[in-house]
Amino acid sequence: MTDRRTVLITGGSRGIGAAVVQRFADEGWRVIFTYVSNDEAAGKVADETGARAIKGDVGSEADILSLFAALDDEGVYIDAVVNNAGITGPKRRLDEAEWDTVMDVLRVNVAGSVIMCREAVKRMSRAHGGHGGAIVNLSSTATLAGSPNQWIDYAAGKGAIDIMTKGLAREVGEEGIRVNAVAPGYTMTDMSREGDIAGRFESFRHEVPLGRIGTVEEVANGVYWLCTDEASYITGCVLPAAGGRV
Repeated sequence: MTDRRTVLITGGSRGIGAAVVQRFADEGWRVIFTYVSNDEAAGKVADETGARAIKGDVGSEADILSLFAALDDEGVYIDAVVNNAGITGPKRRLDEAEWDTVMDVLRVNVAGSVIMCREAVKRMSRAHGGHGGAIVNLSSTATLAGSPNQWIDYAAGKGAIDIMTKGLAREVGEEGIRVNAVAPGYTMTDMSREGDIAGRFESFRHEVPLGRIGTVEEVANGVYWLCTDEASYITGCVLPAAGGRV
């Protein structure tokens, strides 16, 4: 039996997720991360960090159950879960949103995170024979203004993540599980580049008290801290990683 801690991170092949994988690996944690399709990117992250990549869609309950069952069979205890995987779909006004796109966003970002939390609690909770742990959900400061003219449904889903985080923290606190969230602000990620936001970041600087755009590493630092004993009395928190823009 080793005292080396294990973290399970969803969507770890790129962007914030890859930075979170790197942060935990740098601190000596055993890191397992999921990815949905990009074998090359996942392989690169795994090679560079020593983490284990497992292919699967967190928007699929069957894939989530398969993931946890495989880890159970191997006797792997998960000390921390980071629900990072998320999608936005194309930039759009709400009156242009298509049903399938909205359902995909909510399936991955909300339903997937809920079911990941459910399965984590079944294993971490002292009420289920576990020895506690930490869950960190990725939210967004898009909840502040609702992301008009871009991704209102995405922002609404992140609002749901905030509420789930607070409710679950109250539900399982006495069972040894801390539940928190990190809400990135303007951050230079793969998603922002693909969404054509990166080109407009320069004009957003005046909105950020620190006067600059954040990095994925800075978001990862917040995620990591919330999973450590240094945050042992913190639960139900939505931590803005937004340079003061709240």
